[in-house]
Amino acid sequence: MSAPTVSFDREGAAPVASLCGDWTLQGLEGRVDALRAALDTGEARAAARWDLTGIARIDSLGACLLWRIWGDRLPPTLDAGEHTLAMLESASVLGTRSRLATPQSTSFDSLAQLGRAGLSFGRQIGDLVALIGQLLLDLLHIARWPRDAPLREISANLYKTGVSALPITALVGFLIGVVLSYLSALQLKTFGADVFIINILGIGIVRELGPVLVAVLVAGRSGSAMTAQLGVMRVTEEIDALATMGVPRSLRLVLPKVLALVTALPLLVLWTSSAALFGGMVAASIQLDMSYGFFLDTLPRVVPIANLYIGLAKGVAFGLVIALVACHFGLSVKPNTESLSSNTTKSVVSAITCVILVDALFAIATRHIGLPGG
Repeated sequence: MSAPTVSFDREGAAPVASLCGDWTLQGLEGRVDALRAALDTGEARAAARWDLTGIARIDSLGACLLWRIWGDRLPPTLDAGEHTLAMLESASVLGTRSRLATPQSTSFDSLAQLGRAGLSFGRQIGDLVALIGQLLLDLLHIARWPRDAPLREISANLYKTGVSALPITALVGFLIGVVLSYLSALQLKTFGADVFIINILGIGIVRELGPVLVAVLVAGRSGSAMTAQLGVMRVTEEIDALATMGVPRSLRLVLPKVLALVTALPLLVLWTSSAALFGGMVAASIQLDMSYGFFLDTLPRVVPIANLYIGLAKGVAFGLVIALVACHFGLSVKPNTESLSSNTTKSVVSAITCVILVDALFAIATRHIGLPGG
């Protein structure tokens, strides 16, 4: 094997570039930069003729290297063997295909991307509305034929989304209550307003923090699990198999998840809010030397019962939103693993975003209910 070389001879006023050696992967190893520098000179650009007859062997790497150095075109005068010309022709075809495959940026690219995003959002909304309509039809079907109700599926989903979530929601709620009580106590001590910690914990947790905290936990835990389950069924074509057997997918797969989460989330809100209030009560006892009896006796007097109803109503709305978003993205999975992972991520992010939007709507609609001065 001979090393690839480049030399320039004079043929009249213009130089002639002569290439010799093995222009192959093995021959070019460690020499590509030096050869590219030798060929990217004024003498090489002024060459009147390129003599490639001295090349002993050449492969696609050597041909592509020369093609790129020549600016994706053959020189006007070229002397080469038949094999070398064939390899250069192949390199020219590959170069043309790569240029065609590379999208040319235009001034309308941003506008086109915005339009595609708008159309995609519109399709998502349309599919979600169709899913809601199908669920309403399923409820009417169950009301007419109660024996078709998927009771076992509802029970199984209640256990998955509700019972199995009790430990983690109680732990997180308790710790949030401790942290909120501790930070509030530091500020209230400064103004001698220790007793108002009950107002802050009661209204903040029961009305706002408890429902949102549970919704975020459930969206990340149960919502992603629902999307992944439906997505895997889509990838393995189990949903198509159910349709072939005449089993309605919405009645057996979507409706049980929606009903279970709508039922379980208000109960989880009540459970987590209780744990958070208990954590706040413990922290208040340690920080402010406030007795448990005084805390429990004052809480119902300073926190109107309307806040509890608002918190439970938020639980129902959040459960409905999370289940619908999770099932929508699960059914939208294409039969490949990349789509499964992408839709699961979209499901969690979209569910949390929708929860925050719904919570903002609740805040506006109930701003005069259950609050001091309301």
